[in-house]
Amino acid sequence: MRRLIASALILSLALPLPLQAGMVSTESALERARIAAALDRAEVQQQLRAYGVTPDEIRMRVAALSDAEAAELAARIESLPAGGIGLVGAIVLVFLVLLLTDILGYTKIFPFTRPVK
Repeated sequence: MRRLIASALILSLALPLPLQAGMVSTESALERARIAAALDRAEVQQQLRAYGVTPDEIRMRVAALSDAEAAELAARIESLPAGGIGLVGAIVLVFLVLLLTDILGYTKIFPFTRPVK
């Protein structure tokens, strides 16, 4: 078993890794700067640490993004609400929690559900 695992590891190291080379556009550099600025905020750093991700890992992952991925991430960061999930997200979250407790039989709020108990 050890030889099989060692052989698989050696084989995986010997295979060529996909690389991406190209010119970095000015727009891409600006998008990466916006991403870095968002990730440097104290609240974001605290939440990332709670997830077990170090700032160095995040910087490496942002550097490894393709131009298209960086553009998409920068656009998503700009469109996110400043306070978190927003009002609609909070309403949906509360509805889902109440629906789940209704299905599990802990509450009886919605008439269209049948408890599993």
